[in-house]
Amino acid sequence: MTHHDLLIRAARAVTPDGERAVTVAVSGGRTVAVLPGADAAASGAREIVLAGDEVLLPGLVDSHVHVNEPGRTEWEGFASATRAAALGGVTTIVDMPLNSVPPTTTVEGLAAKRAVARARVSVDVGFWGGAVPENSQPGETKELTALHEQGVYGFKAFLSPSGVDEFGHLSPTELATAMEAIGAFGGQIIVHAEDPGVLDGAPAAHGRDYADFLASRPDEAEHAAIALVIETARRTGTRAHVLHLSSASALPLISQARADGVPLTVETCPHYLTLAAETIPAGATQYKCCPPIRSSANRDLLWRALMDGLIDCVVSDHSPSTADLKDLDTGDFGTAWGGVSGLQVGFSAVWTEARRRGATLSDMVRWMAEGPTRVAGLRGKGAIAEGNDADFAIVAPDETIRVDVRELAHKNPVSAYDGAELQGRVRRTLLRGAEIDLDQPSGHLLTRD
Repeated sequence: MTHHDLLIRAARAVTPDGERAVTVAVSGGRTVAVLPGADAAASGAREIVLAGDEVLLPGLVDSHVHVNEPGRTEWEGFASATRAAALGGVTTIVDMPLNSVPPTTTVEGLAAKRAVARARVSVDVGFWGGAVPENSQPGETKELTALHEQGVYGFKAFLSPSGVDEFGHLSPTELATAMEAIGAFGGQIIVHAEDPGVLDGAPAAHGRDYADFLASRPDEAEHAAIALVIETARRTGTRAHVLHLSSASALPLISQARADGVPLTVETCPHYLTLAAETIPAGATQYKCCPPIRSSANRDLLWRALMDGLIDCVVSDHSPSTADLKDLDTGDFGTAWGGVSGLQVGFSAVWTEARRRGATLSDMVRWMAEGPTRVAGLRGKGAIAEGNDADFAIVAPDETIRVDVRELAHKNPVSAYDGAELQGRVRRTLLRGAEIDLDQPSGHLLTRD
């Protein structure tokens, strides 16, 4: 009988074959066997036997996290962000190219980010590059190629102002130039899709009333920008991914594009699936994000698209800032930084609403592990399967938690989920077969391929 480093015995585990009882054998940090039954005949130097109320999930994957280090480390940082991820059952994140200074739009910017991350990460971390006007002009796209060769997973682009001066947004012509260059080396572009012309024509955000802020980011802005992304992807053949879809109005466009064979994927976020505009209090700027949280009716349509497979994955878009930048004292939605902090509580937030709607833990794994893994192009992640990294989340799906923002590992105590009563507690998180020790960072920096 082969002697393994670790055996995990679970009466309930979510695998690619569905939820079932298994014994998972781990050696050398990888899953080497998934045996039927929690009492399978096997030998291990260590054993973890799950409690009766626990379920074994693959480590969750969050492909949309703003870590902000270096440059804005007071907003968040690799140490705090990856601790929060681990506590939320997330074993792999992919870091966005902003709001760090420098942004990850050059090889030098990527090197700076990797240098500060290397000894600080409690989970595995990959990196997106950035497509900005400086590297998306005809004849000036060599930096995109260089970043691709350095192993970034794709390229983030904004079609409207990003909120920080050092990461500019692309015009339609620049988008096409970037996508042609990215498609030439087989890469993908991921897009913040809001149309600047529509935004400029909308009422300016101001004051404490959330309805006024919502009017400043209308559905039409997403609809128009997603149409541009689709048509550019159709013309160039380049893989495109729509980030943080909030408006259900674009779903028919997406559905038709998929039917036409356009290489397009789509994500949404926990806050769009669990919160609703009608319930956001006046002045509650912790709920401000762009694109915005929309109506409960819109939320229902997003859920339908997610369950039907039109939306590929659910990721956090964790975009924190210091408390003062959220203008909590004035509650002015016009001046507050836009971003929701939710990395640590994403699983519980989505599961609370998902189970109410009849979804299963297998659905959760498809949305929050398998989907982000596929979209980002990660290897060895997202499933309890032979040959994959031995990354796991042990969860108690029926346990109730109450979110206290002061107890989250996020660097700043601001979250739209503060005080929320949620279902599903992450009890333990394992990375390559070892329980994560938040005081001894052991995550790896990942590169494509």
